Amino acid sequence: MSEGAEAHLLIVDDDARIRELLKRFLQRQGFYVSAAKDAAHARRLLAGLDFDLIVLDVMMPGEDGIAFTTALRETLDVPILLLTAKGETGDRINGLEAGADDYLSKPFEPKELLLRINAILRRVPHPAQSVGPKMLHLGGVRYDVENGEMWNGEAPVRLTATESMLMKIFSARPGEVVGRAQLVEDLGRGGGPDGGGAQERAVDVQITRLRRKIEADPKQPRYLQTVRGAGYMLVCD
Repeated sequence: MSEGAEAHLLIVDDDARIRELLKRFLQRQGFYVSAAKDAAHARRLLAGLDFDLIVLDVMMPGEDGIAFTTALRETLDVPILLLTAKGETGDRINGLEAGADDYLSKPFEPKELLLRINAILRRVPHPAQSVGPKMLHLGGVRYDVENGEMWNGEAPVRLTATESMLMKIFSARPGEVVGRAQLVEDLGRGGGPDGGGAQERAVDVQITRLRRKIEADPKQPRYLQTVRGAGYMLVCD
């Protein structure tokens, strides 16, 4: 397990294969990891969650990593590790001038990435805490990520233990698809004697119940969406 285990990392890279590989590797090291496909996606995650470090690819379509770093530094002090193309010295210098804490040239060994991340985290042992709880907004419903509380307007929404756990799982990765098998695993249910299929159907029932509490029309969900053939995804305002 990494010395920086339990830190929450955000990976921003437009290459889905690289995102998934890095996410799985860092999760195996004990990190809590979210991923974004571009700067706009990353902004949505940053609006509702605190991160201990951002791993950011420079070469992205639209707003590139250096421009995004510059924008982030206007309001956030979260450490940023840039991933740059090999030999692009200008990107490295520009990235550091924009406010990045370090850079790593592609291609790289995963262990080197781990060393860089841990080195940065050691330099910032006490990251600044946000003022007040972070909220996810789902239409008229808001969810307090830190305290695990849900409100509809001014009225508290009572969640069962399983619903609370589902909200914790989804709120840790808004905008990302979570597979049914993964939900079964995260809920700690296992396959059981009837196999994983029965447990996945049980999760479907819990999703249906949760939708009744957060959706204006549970039959046409806007916020807790079904991604056909893949799983479920929480989409916030």
